Amino acid sequence: MLSNARLFQQSQNQLDHSRLITLINSLTDAFLAVDENGLIEMSNSVALSLLDTNSLNGKSISDAMPVFDSEGVAQNVLELTKKAGNSLISRGLKIKYADGKTINIYLNSASVRSVYGGSDKAGYVLLFRDITKEKIEEDERDEFISVASHELRNPVAIAEGGLSNAILLAQKSQVDDTVLQTLKSAHEQIIFLSGLINDLSMISRADHEKFVKSAAEFDPAEILKALQEDFSAQAQKKGLRIEVSSGMLPKVFGSQLYTREIMQNFVTNALKYTEKGSIILGGTSSGDGVDLSVTDTGFGIDPQEQKKLFTKFFRSDDSRVRSVNGTGLGLYVSLKLANLMGGKLSLSSELNKGSTFTLHLPTVKAAKTIA
Repeated sequence: MLSNARLFQQSQNQLDHSRLITLINSLTDAFLAVDENGLIEMSNSVALSLLDTNSLNGKSISDAMPVFDSEGVAQNVLELTKKAGNSLISRGLKIKYADGKTINIYLNSASVRSVYGGSDKAGYVLLFRDITKEKIEEDERDEFISVASHELRNPVAIAEGGLSNAILLAQKSQVDDTVLQTLKSAHEQIIFLSGLINDLSMISRADHEKFVKSAAEFDPAEILKALQEDFSAQAQKKGLRIEVSSGMLPKVFGSQLYTREIMQNFVTNALKYTEKGSIILGGTSSGDGVDLSVTDTGFGIDPQEQKKLFTKFFRSDDSRVRSVNGTGLGLYVSLKLANLMGGKLSLSSELNKGSTFTLHLPTVKAAKTIA
C-alpha cells in the first residue's frame, strides 16, 4: 500500500505534468521535445498543424520533420544543432511536405539535459514557426534595394565627379569662399550618399544568409598590409599614424572579400573618430583561429552604448560622433558578414581613451574540423 507521502508525490508530479502540457500548448510557436536518439517525446498542437499530422510522439524527428537548406539539400536538425555548439538559431531552413510543397521556417533548437527520478536524461528542444510570408517580403525588399542601389550608382558617381571638378575650378579661379565651401559641403554629402548605397547593397546580400561560394583559405596578413597602404594617405592628412603589428599568422578559412569589408569598416571608423594618436592593425593567433584587430586612440565608446553598437542604424549620442557623417550601418553589416563566415566580433573600449574592434576567424584546420 502506498504511503501518504508517495501518493502526494505522485499527485504533485501529475499536476506538474498537466501544467507543463498546458504551458506548451499555449505557445504560439511549434514545440517539440526530442530524446537523444531523435525520437519525439512531446509536441504541441501548433507542431501537429505545421507538420500536417495527428500524432508525433514516438516518431523520428528526421521522418516527421524533413528539413532542407536553401540549396535543397536535406539536413538533420539535431546534427545542425550539435555543429552549432548545441544551440541553433536559423531562418534559412525549409520543411518539405509529401505533396512537394515547402515552407520557410524560423528554428530555435537546443540540447538539454534534465535530471528526473534519479536519471540523467539528454535530449533536444525545438521551437519553430512558418516565416514563408516574411521571406517573400524580404526577397522583394532585397530585390528593390539591389535594383535601386544599382540604378543610383551611376548618377551619384557622375555627380561626385562633377562636384570634384567644380571644386578644382573654383580653387584655381579663386572664387568667393562661400561658393567654395558650398561645393565642398555638397561633395561631402554625395560621398555620404555613395557610402549609404554601398552599405544598403551589402546588407541586402548579407541578409540572404548565404555563405559565398568563393570561400577559401587565405593569408590574413595580406589584408592588414593592404589596408595600411590604402589608408596611409588619409591617416597622414589627419596627422595620425597607421601601423601594422602582426607576427606570422596561419591561413584562415572564409571570404577574403567579406574579411576586407569588415576590417575596412573598422579602419574607416577609427579614422573618423580619432583626432590624434595612432591606429594599429593587429593580427594574432588565438586558439583555433586568428584575431584581426583595429585599435585606435579616439573618442572611445560609452559602456551603455556598446551593447547597441552592432544594431542597425544605431549612432552614438556623443556630440563628437554626431558631428561626423555616418549611416549607422557599417558595424551591423560587419556583424552579418562575420556570422556568415563562422567568425565573431568583439569590442573593447574606454571613453576618451580609444577602442579595439576584433574579428575572430577560424584557421583552415579548425574550419575543416567544424565542417
